[in-house]
Amino acid sequence: MDVGQVHWLGHASFRVDDKGKTIYIDPWKLPDNPPKADIILITHSHYDHFSVDDIAKVRTAKTVVVCTEDVAEQLAGKVKIVAPGQTIDVEGVNVSTVASYNLAKDFHPKSNRWVGYIVKLSDATTVYHAGDTDFTPEMRTVKADIALLPCGGTYTMDAKEAAQAANTFRPKLLIPMHFGDIVGSVKDAEAVKSLHTGDTLIKKPER
Repeated sequence: MDVGQVHWLGHASFRVDDKGKTIYIDPWKLPDNPPKADIILITHSHYDHFSVDDIAKVRTAKTVVVCTEDVAEQLAGKVKIVAPGQTIDVEGVNVSTVASYNLAKDFHPKSNRWVGYIVKLSDATTVYHAGDTDFTPEMRTVKADIALLPCGGTYTMDAKEAAQAANTFRPKLLIPMHFGDIVGSVKDAEAVKSLHTGDTLIKKPER
């Protein structure tokens, strides 16, 4: 497991480098001339996760975009539509989806069928990007080496819930996200680290 392969680009945006393949998850506020994408994973259609402008910065004619149906309606080209509870092959990369939704607030309804992703890398490391979610029943059964969990509260889990989730499904490493832009601060990430009984890595955004 090489955590250096996982680059936090701020908020919920990540780039994962895997032996010649470049995978973006929810690219947003990317710098100019970022590395081009082989695969782009979009969790849902909110502007801070589905950014047409940022997708255009990294997309080529060969790039495959994996997304929910509401996002796919707004894109042309190589697009794979997913819903919760699926496993697909994307350019030789194993990608599974996990339901991503709010339990007691209305920002991310379960009925929208939005997703988080578990990506299996070439060394068998699994990376789980939870999307915008609370600590759902589906998350209890997640198996992942690296978990990218929101912690900023308001629209997603807060720090306490994120730590509780990680303490339940026990990834080898937790990387907090969804703070420092729109909602939340590094204090939320630090609170996650103090409450999580496993390993937590607080990354600085690469922008």
